[in-house]
Amino acid sequence: MLKPIHIIGGGMAGSEAAWQAAQQGVPVILHEMRPHVVTDAHRTENLAELVCSNSFRSDDKDQNAVGLLHEEMRLAGSLIMAVADVHKVPAGGALAVDRDGFSAEVTARIAAHPLITVERGEIAGLPPDDWDNVIIATGPLTSTALAEAVRSLTGEADLAFFDAIAPIIHRESINMDVAWFQSRYDKVGPGGTGKDYINCPMNKEQYDTFVAALNTGEKADFKEWEKTTPYFDGCLPVEVMAERGLETLRHGPMKPMGLTNAHKPTEKAYAVVQLRQDNALATLYNMVGFQTKLKYAEQVRVFRTIPGLENAEFARLGGLHRNTFLNSPKVLDGMMRLKAAPRLRFAGQITGVEGYVESAAMGLMAGRMAAAERQARPFTVPPGTTAHGALINHITGGHLVTTDGRHGSFQPMNINFGLMPPPDFDKKKVKMSERAVSRKRAYTSRAMQDFQAWLAGA
Repeated sequence: MLKPIHIIGGGMAGSEAAWQAAQQGVPVILHEMRPHVVTDAHRTENLAELVCSNSFRSDDKDQNAVGLLHEEMRLAGSLIMAVADVHKVPAGGALAVDRDGFSAEVTARIAAHPLITVERGEIAGLPPDDWDNVIIATGPLTSTALAEAVRSLTGEADLAFFDAIAPIIHRESINMDVAWFQSRYDKVGPGGTGKDYINCPMNKEQYDTFVAALNTGEKADFKEWEKTTPYFDGCLPVEVMAERGLETLRHGPMKPMGLTNAHKPTEKAYAVVQLRQDNALATLYNMVGFQTKLKYAEQVRVFRTIPGLENAEFARLGGLHRNTFLNSPKVLDGMMRLKAAPRLRFAGQITGVEGYVESAAMGLMAGRMAAAERQARPFTVPPGTTAHGALINHITGGHLVTTDGRHGSFQPMNINFGLMPPPDFDKKKVKMSERAVSRKRAYTSRAMQDFQAWLAGA
């Protein structure tokens, strides 16, 4: 009999990874520390417990990237999606579940699988040396001992901190009749051209109004167990900077020096918001220095007052929360293994994806990868035109890398069309009113075709 794969963590990713590997005919030992070690967020000992929302978000496979991911997972025999479909509750176009029924059934199905053994108890520190094929799927609440052990291998900074994330915007939604490309003082940095940022100008009245909106905007509340975690150095929320004085942002991330408005070269901007390319495809741009704890609706309202961003579409909104994730493009290889210790493969939120479904999808991939490795079979990652392939590409190599090999500020990400290469789409052949829908369908139809072809050859 084959030697088992060890999976640490019985959340969404770990449960899916165990199921996928077992379905491939490989024995699995799934390690879950609850109930022997409790967390501040969980309330049961069930596997795949939903600790926040009970929604898996949109189930529209034709026009929504997360709905597309749902469908790809269904095609791949996902346990998480199969159980979610059984326990769904009314939620409009979203897939929401009865959280207790969902986690109870995942637990029961895992326990009933003849190739899966569930062992309760904490894996403190690195797994034993004779565990040669391990998936770590411990999520944002990774135990301190394991986090410290992983950090000792990667050499990375603290894994647990207030993760202050700036909003990321779809490039095509930025109004370039107002904004322009330019680096400060036209500086050509590593891999740069001197036109590496998108710049959005403000006059004094616009700036004063914007700062006032930041100060009065509704902020997200911290969970009790997050309140003692300090801010990560260099990631102060934009509202905290605004609270320190009206001029603080003008002399920080919004300073106008070294920039000339290409549309109005004789007019000096009072302040400038800069956006920096966030992925290799140049489809996503992040708002430089705009880490925020504004509530999501407030972010959309306030940030769309910035000239050039009136119709901004957000690939992800900003956030501030305790998180545990790797600088995956730097420390993981293309098969999601730790470069410093290839016997350790990572899955789920710890890799730098966000959301229940995204975490489970990376568990699905990790389980299949680990099974193929145990069976000495080749494994090819799905193409980047698929939702699964786009997520793997994001966490293992799709993030922007400069010519000197430096990885930029890697941020966790939900699945979105901006992570995929743009499809062939001639907008001139489509009515203006139908372009948005047609473009989304171009992404999803291509993805479904490519994912089915990948499955056929897997």
